[in-house]
Amino acid sequence: MKENGFRGFFKKLYKYRVFLLMLAPAVIYTLIFSYYPMTGIVTAFKKYNYAGGIWGSPWNGLENFKFFFKSGQAALVIRNTVLYNLLFIAVNTVTQIAVAVFLTELSNKYYRKITQSLMFLPYFISWVIVGVMAFNIFSSDYGFINRIITYFGGEKISFYTTPQVWPLILLFFSVWKGIGYGSVMYLAALMGIDTSIYDSAKIDGANVFQRIFYVTIPMIMPTTIILLLLAVGGIFKGNFDMFYNLVGNNGLLYNYTDVIDTLTFRALISSNNFGMSAAIGLFQSVLCFITVLIVNKLVGMYDKDYTLF
Repeated sequence: MKENGFRGFFKKLYKYRVFLLMLAPAVIYTLIFSYYPMTGIVTAFKKYNYAGGIWGSPWNGLENFKFFFKSGQAALVIRNTVLYNLLFIAVNTVTQIAVAVFLTELSNKYYRKITQSLMFLPYFISWVIVGVMAFNIFSSDYGFINRIITYFGGEKISFYTTPQVWPLILLFFSVWKGIGYGSVMYLAALMGIDTSIYDSAKIDGANVFQRIFYVTIPMIMPTTIILLLLAVGGIFKGNFDMFYNLVGNNGLLYNYTDVIDTLTFRALISSNNFGMSAAIGLFQSVLCFITVLIVNKLVGMYDKDYTLF
């Protein structure tokens, strides 16, 4: 039986040899650049030094993890990271679906293409440039908003010393930068809906809003749930580029804007402790993995067809 099994296996290898050769570069690339670097996880359990490197540095157990929890900021940054990601996921999902539906409802295809291109453009702008744009908008001395306020006789608003406004500012830039790219997946799902369903709805007297809520949204629900599950996979990881370039090292805003990634970066710069940075990264990854498993299980209890695995 085993011989027959091996023969059948090698026959399939030979039969699909061309497809396997086409697949080989992607597999090799993934192994080299995705799986091999994962061996660096051992750094989280070592006292890293340049002389010994990853494999030659001495082991130090869980000491690298203790720094994060003894810093006094662990609860704050975990809370901020999770709440910001929940806010971004919820608002971005709603806005991206709304934009995708809006674009499909446009009858003028030239206007639709122009609108989609303009909304897609911010995705290609670096967060460094976005940080400069934000400074020119919200700065007390040079900001566009404060110039308008003073022009009409009002008093300047010091945005960079008022942490309460930054959740809204960060949310705005997250939506603005990701709305064009994020809506592409939903547009693809909308393009796959059979137009005869819409025709039937029209015959039954459904208006445009009824077609959206009773046909469009239910039809793209599998895509929406899969994208939500993928987004939940990074719920314990802050968007370092966004937070660091918009907030920088402004300690006055940390209570409202500090996330795990920015705290780790500052600690790494000040202490040069690579083991601590690796430990926090591993901690984030494990929490994200557990979160995906839990959410995927809950989705499976509702409908197994919507799960990732």
